[in-house]
Amino acid sequence: MSKAADEIEKLRDEIRGHDARYYGAAAPTISDLEYDRLMDRLKELEAAHPELVTPDSPTQRVGGAPVDELDSVRHLVPMMSIDNTYSLAELRKYGERTAKLLPEEPIEWVVELKIDGVAMSLIYEQGKLVRGVTRGDGTTGDDVTHNVRTVLGVPLRLTGHDVPPLVEVRGEVYMTNTDLARLNTERKKQGLEAYANTRNVSAGSIRLLDPRICAERRLRLFCHGVGQIEGLHATTHMEFLQQLADWGLPATPHVECFPDFEAAITHSETLIERLHELDFEVDGLVLKVNRFDQRARLGSTSKSPRWLIAYKFEKYEAVTQLNEIRVQVGKTGTITPVAELEPVELAGTIVSRASLHNADEVARKDVRVGDTVIVEKAGKIIPHIVRVETHLRPEGAVPFAFPTHCPECDSVLEKDEGGVYIRCLNTACPAQLRERLRYFASRTAMDIEGLGEKLIDQLVSTGLVKRFADLYELTVAQLAELERMGEKSAQNVVDAIEESKTRSLARLLNALTIRHVGTRVASILAERFQTMAVLSEANVEQLSEVDEVGPIIAESVHQFLHNEYGRETIASLAAAGVNMETAVEPTAIAEIQPFAGKTFVVTGKLEKYTRDEIQEMIKRLGGRAVSSVSSSTDFLVAGEKSGSKLAKAQELGVAVLSEAEFDTMCAGRE
Repeated sequence: MSKAADEIEKLRDEIRGHDARYYGAAAPTISDLEYDRLMDRLKELEAAHPELVTPDSPTQRVGGAPVDELDSVRHLVPMMSIDNTYSLAELRKYGERTAKLLPEEPIEWVVELKIDGVAMSLIYEQGKLVRGVTRGDGTTGDDVTHNVRTVLGVPLRLTGHDVPPLVEVRGEVYMTNTDLARLNTERKKQGLEAYANTRNVSAGSIRLLDPRICAERRLRLFCHGVGQIEGLHATTHMEFLQQLADWGLPATPHVECFPDFEAAITHSETLIERLHELDFEVDGLVLKVNRFDQRARLGSTSKSPRWLIAYKFEKYEAVTQLNEIRVQVGKTGTITPVAELEPVELAGTIVSRASLHNADEVARKDVRVGDTVIVEKAGKIIPHIVRVETHLRPEGAVPFAFPTHCPECDSVLEKDEGGVYIRCLNTACPAQLRERLRYFASRTAMDIEGLGEKLIDQLVSTGLVKRFADLYELTVAQLAELERMGEKSAQNVVDAIEESKTRSLARLLNALTIRHVGTRVASILAERFQTMAVLSEANVEQLSEVDEVGPIIAESVHQFLHNEYGRETIASLAAAGVNMETAVEPTAIAEIQPFAGKTFVVTGKLEKYTRDEIQEMIKRLGGRAVSSVSSSTDFLVAGEKSGSKLAKAQELGVAVLSEAEFDTMCAGRE
């Protein structure tokens, strides 16, 4: 091999490695400038030695000559459709059906993002890309190899030493919102109409006859499925995703595996609330059986595999103007930027504001006052800004300058080490105090009825309450003097505050607003350590060994319990008579936990409670909340449109409670 050929091959291998790290693992090891220099050197050598240019060289991604037409290609393995649901109840039913098909078997479930793009099949022979085919009708698709070669992240040759002779993978070609904004800006300069969304651009671009145009669109790929692979060693989906990474293929990000279906659902609900962090569009989540042998036994219907389901949500978009960016202070001091919008109707409601979450997101989306923005609401997600229509940006719009001092107390703001949030660290900040008190009094925390937002504002502004413990020193006379507070209302609030002293340790830990500690972690810590005193004696290592806690939460809990603010908070609450133990009430266990040994199922639309709230009440009173009705179910709490669970409960003779009847059962026992 000549010196030039040797250098060309080394450069190609090096660039392929960087491509895999950048697009597949999202962990580049060199700067864009360094990457460009490698690519420029390779282009220079190939220009000097055209006989050494190969189709799988990284330089050949720009696109060759246009094709005359798209050929139809039959898939090696049919690309079947996926069953989907928009209902959490239906999703649970799917999980129950799958469990019945694999009786007595533990089933691991994988949760993936459902990318809103164009389904694609990639075929590699002897490690080289030979064909890219659209899904088409599932049996036959269009050969778009000429365009697939231009898609960023698609390796023209697989990396690694153990590549099977035939590899067919399934994935989704997509475009980022950032690239759509860039493309529309370019189109405006050319006097062309802007594109409406990323999916339409992706679908249209991948079927263009001229690959040079497709290359300009900067399409990307995420892989998520197995087609036909000779000699695949992976036995689970998670192993397969790692195999993809080893071959240099970009796997769908944010994938996690769970030991059961309920854990996967819980994660799904959390993941949906984080979709604003993504720079690409998703239209749902996909839940898949992890083990391939179980998939084989589950098989397929005539249309869809039985081993996966898409949990989709309706997406609504609107175009509006951003009038102002302001910041608000949260209960842990987090400074959150909020977009004040020109009111616009979205999913049947008028939206006038949207969270921008953090300074990094404002910078990433380059959101500026005066911008025209796309605002979206999907599922239960609060409205968020998808992207800025930069081609419509008014002249003179300047980048948002994040404040350096707290807007409430003027303390210097600091960014979390290694994190994205900027905080006010002054624990005496009035804004933080108001937010902490609101959470402290909330239903899932100390549940202090009557202690609402307006009353808390008055308590803080008058200086009557400067810490949690001050609530327990309030008198009827003090409260009665406040606006809209007569003596009777004041007495009710004082009584509710007094009653809250008997709340469980788990609820107190949740109420303290310790960073990273919510209802779930608080319950786990209370169950493990039983008393605040024992919890305070635990070191970081002991805390991190607790299931679902880990080092980050452990460090946060330990720091709170041992810093000056945390120690004073707990000591003052204890002095006020607040319960510091898991079960110290003087009443009998049967009175504390009247639902002990009872199993509840909650179904239908509730008016007073959210599903999480009513399940938390059941748990606090000693009961167990499950998702499906069986002969061992004691009570079904049925809201409106209860459906099949109500019918099954009636068939089995399970006691059915209305929401009001459930309330009556709970009266005086909380």
